[in-house]
Amino acid sequence: METRLTNQDKPHIVLRATEHSRLTSLALAAPGRDLDVADDLLAELERASVVSDDQFPTTAVGMGSTVTYETESGHCRTVTLCYPGKADIERSMVSVLTPIGVALLGMAPGQAINWNGRDGQMHRLTIKSVEVTATSRAV
Repeated sequence: METRLTNQDKPHIVLRATEHSRLTSLALAAPGRDLDVADDLLAELERASVVSDDQFPTTAVGMGSTVTYETESGHCRTVTLCYPGKADIERSMVSVLTPIGVALLGMAPGQAINWNGRDGQMHRLTIKSVEVTATSRAV
């Protein structure tokens, strides 16, 4: 049985205004197989603090950010958060329309979050570092 987390169980997140708008449209248009993830993304978008693009903290995970996180088992992984059309697991490009992508969105170093994987299991990750590139919003 899958457990759903409440907003009180989740850390504060922040998003760029332009990404918030684009991600809302993406979630609302998600195809049938992605509906659960789209609902999770919409919930994250609802609870996020939205700031103007120039006020977005460089330490927060936005679209195109390269983030290193640690799993509950102590394994570290570095991925880049991207839009679905750019996703490529072999290049560590993780779509925001996946459970892990939704979990990473808006987080900052030191924050931890529990998230529901496609396997129905609860997972936990902790953000170790975030790198923002000049092309972050294009990804």
